Amino acid sequence: MVTTHLNAAVSAHADDGPSVPPGTEPSAEAPVKVDSNDPDLKLPEGATLATAKVLDIKQVVEDQSGDERREDTNADVKFALQAEVLFGKDSAKLSSEAKARISAIAEEIKTQNATKIRVFGFTDNLGSSTHGDVLSKKRADAVQNVLDQQLTNSNVTYEVRGYGEQYPIADNSSETGRKKNRRVEVSFPRTES
Repeated sequence: MVTTHLNAAVSAHADDGPSVPPGTEPSAEAPVKVDSNDPDLKLPEGATLATAKVLDIKQVVEDQSGDERREDTNADVKFALQAEVLFGKDSAKLSSEAKARISAIAEEIKTQNATKIRVFGFTDNLGSSTHGDVLSKKRADAVQNVLDQQLTNSNVTYEVRGYGEQYPIADNSSETGRKKNRRVEVSFPRTES
């Protein structure tokens, strides 16, 4: 039996422009104006208020094995999947389990109605920096390709980067740390509610 599958042509756009490193861009809005003359503040004589700072609230949920992490902020949702879950050693070919995990992320993207998706690949510091840059980009491309198959919205654009060993999230001096650094992150804006 031969089955054919027809898809409507969906054009995805991968942005090649420079970007701010992941997780470093400000996302919180300015606070409510505070009246420094309000008597309820009970400031000592001659004291003044410091410039207001906004702290973004970040919720991080990581599974017990550390293979998958979700970070939610006021503005963004980010999923980080460890490379070992997605790929074989030194490979950019996705495992069958990886496609199911990426499909779950695609469902969350649909729920949030996100149209700007960032897919960033990272490696540890073993091997040459050039090899890590190339491998992390190939891995990010592989994840983006699966997302593109799952997301049928023609307004979706992608920013796909391979950062190699830049921006580690753990210490590269141990295998446990290197494992956390070998990852692909998928992030997108949170829907305003």
